[in-house]
Amino acid sequence: MQLLILGLNHKTAPVEVREHFSISRQSVRDGLENLNEYEGISEAVVLSTCNRSEMYAVVDDAKEDIATLKQFLFDLTGNDEDIDAYLYSFVDEECIRHLFNVASSLDSLVLGEGQILSQVKEAYAIAREAGTTSTVLNTLFHRAIATGKRVRTETRIAYNSVSVSYAAVELAQEKLGSLSASNALIFGAGKMAELTAQHLVAHGVHKIYVANRHIEKAEQLAAEFGGEAVPFEGALKQAVDVDVIVTSTGAPHYVVKPWETRQLMTKRKGRPLFFIDIAVPRDVDPEVENIKGVTLYNIDALEAVVDEHKEERQQEAKLAHAIVEEEVKSIEDKFQYLSFRPLMALLSERCERIRLREIRRASSKLPDLTKSERRQIEHMTRMIVRKILRMPMMKLNASAGTPQEAFYIEAMRALFKLDTIGEAATSEERHNRYRDAKQ
Repeated sequence: MQLLILGLNHKTAPVEVREHFSISRQSVRDGLENLNEYEGISEAVVLSTCNRSEMYAVVDDAKEDIATLKQFLFDLTGNDEDIDAYLYSFVDEECIRHLFNVASSLDSLVLGEGQILSQVKEAYAIAREAGTTSTVLNTLFHRAIATGKRVRTETRIAYNSVSVSYAAVELAQEKLGSLSASNALIFGAGKMAELTAQHLVAHGVHKIYVANRHIEKAEQLAAEFGGEAVPFEGALKQAVDVDVIVTSTGAPHYVVKPWETRQLMTKRKGRPLFFIDIAVPRDVDPEVENIKGVTLYNIDALEAVVDEHKEERQQEAKLAHAIVEEEVKSIEDKFQYLSFRPLMALLSERCERIRLREIRRASSKLPDLTKSERRQIEHMTRMIVRKILRMPMMKLNASAGTPQEAFYIEAMRALFKLDTIGEAATSEERHNRYRDAKQ
């Protein structure tokens, strides 16, 4: 049993690669519901954001099962391109450290940003709902989320944090000067679009237009900021008086195309137009950038804006890394015992069944026992079982993480006839054993 992560992010892959391996929530749910088709993977969580696509898994053998996890990624995305140059993988301790850094926003494009912790929580919740987490990933993700909260509480890493949406508005202001005379059109009505609208208003933008496939959501967001909702289809044709267009939809295809943009620029009579595409997959066709008068920035172009504010939080990041290392060490100590938990649970349950069976037999022969006497027998038999098991349990714990670990596991199975599943168990059977183990 090993922890394994496979993924790609903004550090290893450009946006044109990341968008091909972006995974929708529905695809994540569908994939996890069919996880038992992938031999060797007993638990899994899939994390997909605009900057990363990662799969965390409990596998039988990391070296052998990484190919299976890669196939799972291909099946989730519908792509099987050669992306080995962009992928990274971590095993066991490095996997734990990576997740803790992610949850603490130490691995984000924007150091200290807060959205990633919510995204980690959501990814874990989807996996829990799909039934693809058990003892190991439940323990890991609970601790990762707690670590992320601790970093934000005990450090000032989020102080003056620059979000992607804030960086987009900063970039628009840098190019246009004051936004007080500018109008903006936002494609999308999700969380990122809402944050962008907040920053536009804070920077004094004159008017906001919101376009969304569901007009009700566009109206709701526009009303919140004194803007105006416009129909999604044909929104670009109404953008003659708009200076900045920010796109943040979840569409799997381009929503802004070159031909529509050329038509728009003809009507604008040479007035420049700035597109800021913060969606992954991208919303704006890259060919739009070649149109005269148009300037196009995608999410990777925002990194320069983000870096201007990064130094202010670097010192806090050192404190955050120290917290992460402390948490990594703590959970490693806990994980030492996880390989024995299913075995311990089986042993405890078997002894409890024997105890209860013998009490029933004795009770049938001693019908005149009082309630007090029955309680005494219950207590006495429990203590006998507990004391008998104490030394084997201590021996198991002491061998965790040592070369003798496998020997004692097999010895306990053989001595107490606990190998009910056997070495030929399938991944699904092993998954069920871990799921049923007491945490």
